[in-house]
Amino acid sequence: MQDGQKHDGSVFNQNIDGCLESAIGKYGLSRSQYDAWIERAGPHVEALKGDYRNNRLALLRIAEEVSDIAEAEAALARLSVGANTLVFYGTGGSGLGGQTLAQIAGWKIPGVANEAQRARPRTRFYDNLDGGTLEGVLKTLDLAESRFIVTSKSGGTAETLAQVIATLSAVKAAGLEAQIPKLFLGITEPAQPGKSNGLRTLLAKFAIPMLEHHTGIGGRFSCLTNVGLMPALARGLDARAIRAGAKTVIDALLAAKTPQDFAPAVGAATAVALAKEKGISNLVMMPYADKLGRFSAWFVQLWAESLGKGGEGTTPIGAVGPLDQHSQLQLFMDGPRQHYLTILRVASAGTGPKIDAELAGIAGAGMLGGHTVGDVVAAQAHAVPEALARAGRPVRTIDVAKLDEKALGALLMHFMIETILAGRLLGVDPFDQPAVELAKVLTRERLAKGA
Repeated sequence: MQDGQKHDGSVFNQNIDGCLESAIGKYGLSRSQYDAWIERAGPHVEALKGDYRNNRLALLRIAEEVSDIAEAEAALARLSVGANTLVFYGTGGSGLGGQTLAQIAGWKIPGVANEAQRARPRTRFYDNLDGGTLEGVLKTLDLAESRFIVTSKSGGTAETLAQVIATLSAVKAAGLEAQIPKLFLGITEPAQPGKSNGLRTLLAKFAIPMLEHHTGIGGRFSCLTNVGLMPALARGLDARAIRAGAKTVIDALLAAKTPQDFAPAVGAATAVALAKEKGISNLVMMPYADKLGRFSAWFVQLWAESLGKGGEGTTPIGAVGPLDQHSQLQLFMDGPRQHYLTILRVASAGTGPKIDAELAGIAGAGMLGGHTVGDVVAAQAHAVPEALARAGRPVRTIDVAKLDEKALGALLMHFMIETILAGRLLGVDPFDQPAVELAKVLTRERLAKGA
């Protein structure tokens, strides 16, 4: 059985055989267990179709929008005049989606950016608030040639407000106050009666231009909005191709006659079934590509914050191959039987430098000789899921023929919908984060007491 193996549009293939009893024995799902959970997903898939047709879930329509891309392109062009560095402030979903997209254009992978990307302003992301880091950044940046893009949907994110206030103060201290409207850009919700937005109020005070954050799409689901597309554009990526890839998943949803026909439903049913039937409490996302390193981090937030509610949910773990074969794989292969792995493979055979046969022989690694580095990675990416299956460890594979904007757009939409469906199978709301709100309230109270 290869349920959900093919993704419409041939952007990638998913295979869950390694999660089934027929492949891994008693530690896998029986046919009846899998069938029961994929059948339960059916009404939720139909509900998503209704959400699309009736415009009840903005995420399902974002791939069709185009006007906001042109607006973002124009804003970025204006902001980039005279710039050598673009700094992105925004935490959680306001940062990870953009980083994920920027990374396929070489961000944070030294030596990978092409000539056109190197000619663009450098991109930096500061998504974690740290006093020492921010102080160092503001002391070493050429503030006159730096530009700051600040993102907060609500406009009330304390970490982001702290960053932008500190940066405004540094710019003023550098004698650049008159240039502030040219140095900053905000992305936040439009003004709404009776709803405060501290970021919007602050930026308006300095006549800083703003783009509107989509009101119907929250932070961790915002990677396909201007929040994620702005960093993608900054790296020279094709935002329209990203959305075209996402649309292939929506097209597959609308065309699906059964939940078995829809890859995100297969993924959601498998993950939930393994949790409920086999006690799998950890989900590992392990792509075999440097350019998908931040994708793992993005997935961890998406899954954890969407599903960890009311005692439900499973713990996502980010990994990257082959690196984590030398650290975490020992646990996944031989530790407690509570890990389910997704091995995300990007076709790499024949790529990279060729390994000299004579030198490989001298090193005692003759099997490497004559192969490219990409051949070695491909062999590892196929050997690991086979080894996991032989050890009775549930494993799913996803194969991407070419990692480009379209493929990443499809992967992002796939996993957002898979997460939504998993939430509905678990009976939780995948869009809120009630426990996080309490920590925000207590933080404000502690700061107020110390004021």
